[in-house]
Amino acid sequence: MSKETLGFQAEVKQLLQLMIHSLYSNKEIFLRELISNASDACDKLRFEAIHHGDLYEGDGDLNIKLAFDKEARTITLSDNGIGMSRDEVIANIGTIARSGTKEFFSKLTGDAQKDSHLIGQFGVGFYSAFIVADKVTLTTRRAGAPADQAVRWESGGEGDFTLEEVSKASRGTEIVLHLKEGEDEFLDDWRLRGIIRKYSDHISLPILMAKQPTYDNDGNVVPAEGLEPVNQANALWTRNKSDITDEQYKEFYKHVAHDFDEPLAWSHARIEGRQEYTELLFIPKRAPFDLYERDRRNGIKLYVKRVFIMEDAEKLMPQYLRFVRGVIDSADLPLNVSREILQASREVETIKSGCVKKVLGVLEDLAENKPEDYAVFWEQFGKVLKEGTGEDFANKERIAKLLRFASTLADTEAQTVTLADYIGRMKEGQDKIYYITGDTFAAAQHSPHLEIFRKKGIEVLLLADRVDEWLVSSLTEFDGKQLQSVAKGELDLSAFEDEAEKQQQEAAAAELADVIEKFKTTLGDKVKDVRVTHRLTDSPACLVVDNFDMSANLERLLKQAGQDVKATRPILEVNPEHALVKKLKAQLDGERFEDWTHLLYDQAVLAEGAQLEDPAGFVKRLNGLMAQM
Repeated sequence: MSKETLGFQAEVKQLLQLMIHSLYSNKEIFLRELISNASDACDKLRFEAIHHGDLYEGDGDLNIKLAFDKEARTITLSDNGIGMSRDEVIANIGTIARSGTKEFFSKLTGDAQKDSHLIGQFGVGFYSAFIVADKVTLTTRRAGAPADQAVRWESGGEGDFTLEEVSKASRGTEIVLHLKEGEDEFLDDWRLRGIIRKYSDHISLPILMAKQPTYDNDGNVVPAEGLEPVNQANALWTRNKSDITDEQYKEFYKHVAHDFDEPLAWSHARIEGRQEYTELLFIPKRAPFDLYERDRRNGIKLYVKRVFIMEDAEKLMPQYLRFVRGVIDSADLPLNVSREILQASREVETIKSGCVKKVLGVLEDLAENKPEDYAVFWEQFGKVLKEGTGEDFANKERIAKLLRFASTLADTEAQTVTLADYIGRMKEGQDKIYYITGDTFAAAQHSPHLEIFRKKGIEVLLLADRVDEWLVSSLTEFDGKQLQSVAKGELDLSAFEDEAEKQQQEAAAAELADVIEKFKTTLGDKVKDVRVTHRLTDSPACLVVDNFDMSANLERLLKQAGQDVKATRPILEVNPEHALVKKLKAQLDGERFEDWTHLLYDQAVLAEGAQLEDPAGFVKRLNGLMAQM
């Protein structure tokens, strides 16, 4: 193949500029990213070689080598891992061939410091080489391919790159960085060793550099031959916790999660008994941009007896904990374990159960002892954790205690109220946890259903996340208290009413009986029923549904998702004390009674955040009534 020049994908150009400008203040991380990629390549070779031992090509001693040349002003990093074919080079380096590209760029703020953490999440650490290099040459041959089918990729990091077929005797990848002017600090043995020990000491493969010279008794330099490891070269999770510093944990997280931020918290434990495994699991500080993509994979790497088996082992962590990153190393699973075997493995279920308990324990510790850190976690991952109440029955109570909500006690959207907090503030005689769901926080906060609760001083939880409808369908009670929607069923607040109030309500209902009957006749099949309400103080009417019917908010969400949903007929509740309702009673036989009735109903629909079936009819009816005023 003759040398050909290809253009970068437009997103790659944008990414390169972002990479260079966002990370320039921390240039040394280019080496961490390249070493991390080299380590992954060796892990992938180990995995594929389980079934195809000939991929080792007689060389099973996996390692990473680093060298520099002061005269040529180059740094060379090489590994004997899996390598890449021509198509893989184009897919992995020339383009961003993954979903979520648009979402990734939409999350960029233009603030270099804030954007830098997104870069690692997108898995593009290779491009960090251009922070210090004005030209990068990559030569690679995939394990098992003939020597003359190696590929050389070269680019100046601007608009294009070149590809050509070359010969390479050994498998794996070699990257040569041609340094920019002013980057000579990286042409120093001590500087490079220091970066490796700082960022990559946890890498389980030896990172080799030329041996340092020694000195004889007269102080003369004695050149040394050969290579020596710079890092400890043993898997971090296999060490005793007492031997690992917080800084080492943080750097390992950045390696395994491809994140430039430090983790929020972590759990490291060795479990022995019927199942023997080690887990090292991290809670990130920020949500990945693709957290809600259906086809994204989880972030757990599976090892068996310290041999890498697979990444994104989704069966080792439930969906509601998909933000967790880390490694699980089993001593019992077979080396040839597949995703299909994981699916039906009791051993895997045991490991998964144990790891879930560890993660929930970390979150409980944050919530109790580091509330500020837990507030960060909740802002980033709270919506995902809410999924767990329906997904993980065994841990539903533990998850429920970790949930946070907004409520009518505050004027902001901040979710700081726990269910235990709510119960602790319940009024005497209150036996339910009241909540309301809405499309938005404002819609929930200003719902007419809250009027009587505000008057009585009863707290109501305001649920405005899309997942909240799923949450309340699975979490129906907490600590013996039933969760009750204020927009469902008949409202019973008799415990907070005196005898005079009850008599007044009964009298008002009796006086309005003829109006209610005419409402039912006028609205017909639009409603299941019409009745007097005492949940309203300012609004003339509202819509509710029966306790076991689908809420109006859930119905809208399902329709937006393209589901064929049978519409629930609501119940219209009318406030007998409202001036408009009293006016209608006085005009029971008036010619515009039906128009006023439909207007009242349409207003209630709008107050629910729903759309009118006939907006033009509503406007015409409203204009006609206004013209008569």
